[in-house]
Amino acid sequence: MPSRRTFIKTTAAGGACLLLNPFGKAEPGGGSNPIRSYHASISIDALKKDPDLADILAGAGVKCVWTACFFQGSWHHTIEEVLEWNKFIEKKGMQAAQITIPLGHPSFTSSAPDYMPPVAVDTWKPGMRPDGRTYYGVSLHEGATHQNVEAIKKIKTTDPGIIFLDDDFRLAPSPADIGGCFCPIHQKAFLESHGYSEARWGDLLNAVQTRTLTPILREWIDQTCRELSACFKAQQEAAHPEARLGIMVMYLGSEKAGIRLPEYAGMPFRVGEGMFNDQSFNPLKGKTIELFSCLFHRRFTPPEEAFSETTAWPPDGLSAENMAAKLAISTIADVRHTMFMSGNTPFPRTHWEVLAPAMKHNAALHEKVAGHSPAGPFKHFWGEHSRMVGDDNPFSLFLALGVPFEVVEKPSDSGWTFISDSDARGLGDSQIVPGEQATWVQRIPAAQPSPRILTLEEKPETLFEWRRSILPKLKNIPYIIEEKPVVCAWYPTAGSALVWNLGYTHEKFSLSFNGNIRTLEADPLSIHLVDNLA
Repeated sequence: MPSRRTFIKTTAAGGACLLLNPFGKAEPGGGSNPIRSYHASISIDALKKDPDLADILAGAGVKCVWTACFFQGSWHHTIEEVLEWNKFIEKKGMQAAQITIPLGHPSFTSSAPDYMPPVAVDTWKPGMRPDGRTYYGVSLHEGATHQNVEAIKKIKTTDPGIIFLDDDFRLAPSPADIGGCFCPIHQKAFLESHGYSEARWGDLLNAVQTRTLTPILREWIDQTCRELSACFKAQQEAAHPEARLGIMVMYLGSEKAGIRLPEYAGMPFRVGEGMFNDQSFNPLKGKTIELFSCLFHRRFTPPEEAFSETTAWPPDGLSAENMAAKLAISTIADVRHTMFMSGNTPFPRTHWEVLAPAMKHNAALHEKVAGHSPAGPFKHFWGEHSRMVGDDNPFSLFLALGVPFEVVEKPSDSGWTFISDSDARGLGDSQIVPGEQATWVQRIPAAQPSPRILTLEEKPETLFEWRRSILPKLKNIPYIIEEKPVVCAWYPTAGSALVWNLGYTHEKFSLSFNGNIRTLEADPLSIHLVDNLA
């Protein structure tokens, strides 16, 4: 197993700095450098309480364990302690790496969530929402960047390879918030930098409240992005050349949270997930928006640099079966590295009995489609207005209709592009309408009526009824015949499709392609490969 430092130098010499897998022997289905690798984020405290957990992780196929010592301004473990546990992890046949929590998770009280250490309330100022409500974490004030830079200088001495800025690196309390700190300090800095009077502050607050992408709101979002980017770059410079810096992005994280996504292209990147317990993941919509978010973020990072955010919270809140099902999301989206985590407390040991075979199965499937992009007549789109002023509710159920899809950066000139409410309003205000070969599907009536803009409720029964009308138009495209919730991701350059059963019952599916029908049996939440689709 090469050292982390050797690995960094090797990848840096490669130009694109792609994360080649350094984690030892291949998983089943892979060569000497397997496509899929598995990681676990485990606290040092958890390993202290249950040292045998490391053997369970290694036995399941985990190749790297990530620990954390620096939490939002406070040292939770010394560098000496980190080095001690790095040796422990490496003796178990796994690699050791580091995360840091530079800004902390949002908390609306001085008592931090129970998965985080205490907030440094004496030294860190709280952030402020536009309604005046204060919160701790995910805000930047004087001194915070300097403290994190000094921490990175110490952490890189542990030879971590990659340091992830974790949990999450953003400036908004939630995915739906238009972020940035609205406290008097940031208000004064913003107005003065643009030469605005205090009266313009009211214009900004009104734009935030109405989610209207006005020029002043664009300037506010730009300032928020520059603030977060400067914090990242300062830490990145501190890490260089001993370590690379990566960013953990929350579910649908984007510019309105201060994350100017193109600036992080080519860096280690944890795609945002949000369904951390059974209550949120069980509904059909929970699965499709999780997949939607990962597909969106994959627009900005190559697969070799992409890590998942496979989190359970509370630690026993996501069943082993649901956690195993999440592996399918990374397989479909070509996210090469799966990161399991649950905060300071690990999820139950028994989860690994279910996860281990699912990890091997997904690794083998991933080999078949890696490097190939999903294609299809349905278009996955999350546009500027969603990224700047939208909520966290994309039109995502189309992914469960058993019809192939592809990810687009702008509304497509063919097929069916599914539009969020915010993008529908923004495109309507711009008086842009789809071309003759394209249809937009949205949940709200069009501001500029057009025969090419279709309004549909985002309900399975409504969408399947509409699907019947378009199936005759699907020429040379595979699709699932049954009207059951299922993902059909088609990779024409691989001659294969991945079929993911989104239901909690055993199902039989029929895949139609060019007059031929292929059948498969699918256990609950299972994913299958259909190949030789030529």
